[in-house]
Amino acid sequence: MTDRSDELLARALSLFPGGVNSPVRAFGGVGGRPVFFARGEGAFLTDVDGRRYVDYVGSWGPLILGHAAPAVNAAIAGALAGGTSFGAPHEGEIALAEAVRAAMPWLDRIRFVSSGTEATSAALRLARAFTSRDEVVKFDGCYHGATDSLLVRAGSGVETLGLPDSPGVPAALAALTHTVPFNDAERVQDLFRRRGGAIACAIVEPVVGNMGVIPPAPGFLEALAEACHAAGALFIVDEVMTGFRLARGGAQERLGVRGDLTTFGKVIGGGLPVGAFGGRAEIMKLVAPAGPVYQAGTLSGNPLAMAAGKATLDALAVPGAYDRLERASARVAGGIAAAARDAGVAVRVNRVGSMWTLFFAEDAVTDASSARRADRARFAAFFHAMLDEGVYLPPSQFEAAFVSLAHDDAAVEKTLSAAKAAFAKIGR
Repeated sequence: MTDRSDELLARALSLFPGGVNSPVRAFGGVGGRPVFFARGEGAFLTDVDGRRYVDYVGSWGPLILGHAAPAVNAAIAGALAGGTSFGAPHEGEIALAEAVRAAMPWLDRIRFVSSGTEATSAALRLARAFTSRDEVVKFDGCYHGATDSLLVRAGSGVETLGLPDSPGVPAALAALTHTVPFNDAERVQDLFRRRGGAIACAIVEPVVGNMGVIPPAPGFLEALAEACHAAGALFIVDEVMTGFRLARGGAQERLGVRGDLTTFGKVIGGGLPVGAFGGRAEIMKLVAPAGPVYQAGTLSGNPLAMAAGKATLDALAVPGAYDRLERASARVAGGIAAAARDAGVAVRVNRVGSMWTLFFAEDAVTDASSARRADRARFAAFFHAMLDEGVYLPPSQFEAAFVSLAHDDAAVEKTLSAAKAAFAKIGR
């Protein structure tokens, strides 16, 4: 599309695998070549050739306040004046942890890390130590980071590339991971009847975002939690994507469930690298140095990330913030669905809060199998048509789109106008 992006991609291909530093950025799921961006402001991204786009990627979820939010930038600048990293305790990490626990009081103890992958990896290790068991339950199409135990029937970039598993994951380790269809409570109960005594934990995205947005069926999460607890296994809620996005208390507040352990990332770092895991005191007391389960990180609790996260959570605590997100998201998702109907195009738009996904499908999308039946070629055509109209969607059928507080009426109207043009362009 743009000469400068082509030039940069040529250079990047000589430096990085596939020219990118995270797989889904390569446009493998939609074809073409990636756009290189120069800056972001509010709801908009500007590419290296000066073209402006309404952005629904939001750095894959963290930017719930929008790009370059003034409060976040000011907090980072203030922290930067004191130094970029200490490798030692500081007040900023306490302030962010207190803000997290104020919103989610069921978290007795928290440990900060630098990525969601680190958080889920540590949570699994901790669950195995706490239960003295080895086996893990996950759900087909759910992605919990690039952890060996969890790269089995994973979603996100693994799904985009058509790789149900990743080479390099030892077969013996993969054999310890049981995969069940999302929203299938009967299969969960059957697995726990057969293997419950060997299962350390089940980990789940409470609202799936890594095979596109898929909400839990009524009673599904409750049945999963009950099966875990009846078997003496831990229930791990992966809120790396949903934490502080779907409600101040995350998906657990919105859906009325509670995990024994919870993992975080994205929003709690305000756009800087961060992750965390936390839960009941009796479990978390096993984490070093309080206990024998080793976990460490040079940049854990980085002062810049802590400041950005605290500023973000403070902004989200303002009354009405989540109502504004809900209204904007409903307008975007509902308007796109209406534009498709007007154009005679069969789609399903799944939305929970400020997360949504458009599927080119006639039937409901409720799990990985139904998501895979969606017409990915049509999605790719729509993606490029929207890009031409100045709207940047996630470049994969199997990723969530995100609305931010910066998506004002003008950004929403531009999006809906673009959708009408895109549906007309791709035809029925």
